[in-house]
Amino acid sequence: MYGTSEEEELSNQEKAAILFIALGPEYSAKLFKHMDDDEIERVTLEIANHKQVSAEQKAAVISEFYQMAMAKDYISTGGLEYAQNVLEKALGAEKAMDIINRLTTSLQVRPFDFLRKTDPSQLMNFIQNEHPQTIALIMAYLEPDQAATVLSSLPPDQQADVAKRIAVMDRTSPDVIREVERVLERKLSSLVTQDFTSAGGVKSIVEVLNRVDRTTEKSIIENLEVDNPELAEDIKRLMFVFEDIVMLDDRSLQLVLRQVDTKDLSLALKATPKEVADKVYKNMSSRAADMLKEEIEFMGPVKIRDVEEAQQKVVNVIRTMEDKGEIVISRGKGDEMIV
Repeated sequence: MYGTSEEEELSNQEKAAILFIALGPEYSAKLFKHMDDDEIERVTLEIANHKQVSAEQKAAVISEFYQMAMAKDYISTGGLEYAQNVLEKALGAEKAMDIINRLTTSLQVRPFDFLRKTDPSQLMNFIQNEHPQTIALIMAYLEPDQAATVLSSLPPDQQADVAKRIAVMDRTSPDVIREVERVLERKLSSLVTQDFTSAGGVKSIVEVLNRVDRTTEKSIIENLEVDNPELAEDIKRLMFVFEDIVMLDDRSLQLVLRQVDTKDLSLALKATPKEVADKVYKNMSSRAADMLKEEIEFMGPVKIRDVEEAQQKVVNVIRTMEDKGEIVISRGKGDEMIV
C-alpha cells in the first residue's frame, strides 16, 4: 500500500474489504463466486466492521489492486524480469521491487504457462516427435480443453500410452521440468518462469477424456482395459458422476429412469444437490415423483457408502446405455447431445 502510515497499517483482509466496498455489490458478488466459504466469511465480517471508508482509502486500495493485477499479468506474459522492467518504467524501482516481492511470495507461476497461450494445433508441431512421457508431462500442465485437442491429434497407438502416463503421474523434478521447458523455449523463443508443482493423476486425465470425442475416449479406455484394468476402472468411475445427470437432456434421462431400480434411485437421491433431484422429478410423472419423494422422506438415516453405491449403480446404467448407443453424453464445447 502506498500513502499514509494509517493506510500502510491495513492488513490484507482489511484491504480486501475496502476493495469490495469500493467495487459495490454487483461486482463484489461476481468476485465471491471465485472464493471459498471461509474466505467469503472473513471478508464479509471485515466489510461489516468497516462502516465508513474514506475516499482516500478507497483510491489507495484500488490503485494497489490495479498495480498488483497488472504485475501478475506481466509475469504471466513474459516472466519476472519482464514484469520488473515494465513496472520500474511505470512506477520506479522501489515500488516495482515491492510489488514483485509481494507477488512472488504468494504467486506460483505454473510450468509451461507460455504453452497455455499457444494454439493446440500449433503445439502439436512442437511436441509430436517427443517421447510419450514428455508429451504426458506437457499435457498435464495444459488446460483440459487444450490437452484434449492434443490427445485427439496423437496417433491412436500413442493415445492410450500418453493417457496412462498422465494418470499415473504424481510429482516431477523441477530440473526435469526446466530442461523440457528450455527445449520448447528455444523453439518458441519465450521467457518462462517455473516452480515445483504437482500435476497429472487420474482426475487430470479424466478432465481431458471428458472433452475428447467419444471415439478417442473409447479407444483409449479399451487399450487401458487390456494394459492396466485397474487404472481403466478408476478412470471410468470418474468419467461420469451421479451429479452429471443434470447434463442429460430430458428424453435421455427419461430413457435412463426406465432402466433404473426405484430403490436404487431413492437411495441415490437421499443426499444429492437440489438441482439434481429436481431434474429427476421433472422427468417423472407427478404420481411417480410424489411416491419417490415419500419413499425418500420415510427412509430415515442411511450410510453415505450405501448412497454412493446406489449412485454408482445409476451411473453404470447411464454408461451402459451410452456404450450401446441408446444415448450420447455431451462432450466438450459445442458438442450436441444426440439420442
